[in-house]
Amino acid sequence: MDLLRAELHCHNSFSNFHGAGDDTPYDCGVGIAEQLERSLRLGLDCLFVTNHNTLDGHAQILEYQRDHPRYAGILVLPAEEVTTAEGAHLIAYGPHEEIRPGMTFEETLDEVRRQGAVSSAPHPFGLLDALREKAGSCDLVEVFNSNNVDVLANARAAEFAAERGIAGVAGSDSHILSTLGRCTNAVEAEAGLDSVLDALRRGRVSIAATGYATPRETLEHFRYKVDNSAEYISDYVSRVYPHSRALFAVLLRIFERDPDSYLWILLYKMGLAAMRRISRKVNYGSANPSFMKDRNLYDMFRAAL
Repeated sequence: MDLLRAELHCHNSFSNFHGAGDDTPYDCGVGIAEQLERSLRLGLDCLFVTNHNTLDGHAQILEYQRDHPRYAGILVLPAEEVTTAEGAHLIAYGPHEEIRPGMTFEETLDEVRRQGAVSSAPHPFGLLDALREKAGSCDLVEVFNSNNVDVLANARAAEFAAERGIAGVAGSDSHILSTLGRCTNAVEAEAGLDSVLDALRRGRVSIAATGYATPRETLEHFRYKVDNSAEYISDYVSRVYPHSRALFAVLLRIFERDPDSYLWILLYKMGLAAMRRISRKVNYGSANPSFMKDRNLYDMFRAAL
C-alpha cells in the first residue's frame, strides 16, 4: 500500500449554479487547468473535487488530463457535496450517479450507501450547513475545515469524532486557488478508486496538514461572489432584510470602489469576534443554532453579545 496525499474537499467552476436554497449562483471561479496545475505543484496524489449537488466537471477533468499528460499522475476521483432537505451538507466520495439535493439526511445517506460510496460530514459543527449530531452516522467526520475560522467548530468536531471512534479528516473547502491543498490527508491505499474508497471506509486515513483561510482569502472569495452575483445578493437583501436595503447598497458601492481597503479586514475581524461568541454558545452551551439558518439579524446580534 502507498500513502496517497489527498485533498478531500475542494470546488471548481462547475460548482456554479448548483447551490441550493439561498446560495449565490456563482460559487467558485477556479478552472480545471489551474486546479490541476496547483495540485501538481503541491505534489497531490489524489484529488476529490466536491462540487455542490453535481458530478458535472469530473468527466471534463479526466478529458483534460488525457489531453495534458503532465497531469496524468494525479488521481482525480468523483465526489459530490450534497445539500439535504434540512439544509445541511453531506459529502459522498465515489458516487457513480449524481445524488439529487433536497432529500432528507437519511434518504441521502441511503443513496450514498446504495452507490457504494463513502459518506463524510463536512464542517459538522459550523454555524451553517452543518449536520451536527447526525454526523455520527457518517463514515468520516471532517474535524478540521479551513473556513471554520472561529476554531471552536473544528474543536467540537474533533471531540465528537473521538468520542464516537469515527475517523477524522481535514478539508480545505477550497473555493479559491490559493487555498487548494491547504488541508491534506494521507490515505493508505493503492492509486485507484476502489482501493481509496476501501481505505476511507475502514479509516485508513490520517490528517497530514491543516491551515486556516486568511482574511484576505476569505474576502477574495466574497469579492468573486459580489463581482458575479451582485444583483442576486441585492435581491436577497431586499427580500429578507428590507429595512437594510439602503445600508447594504452603500456598503456594496464602497466595496466595489475599493475592495482592498483595510476597512473590510476590520469588518471581517469584528464579524469573526461575533462568530466566535456565537459558536461558543452553540457548540459548548445550550444555544439552538436554528436562528443562524433563519438569517435572523436580531437574534444573531443578541447571541454575539
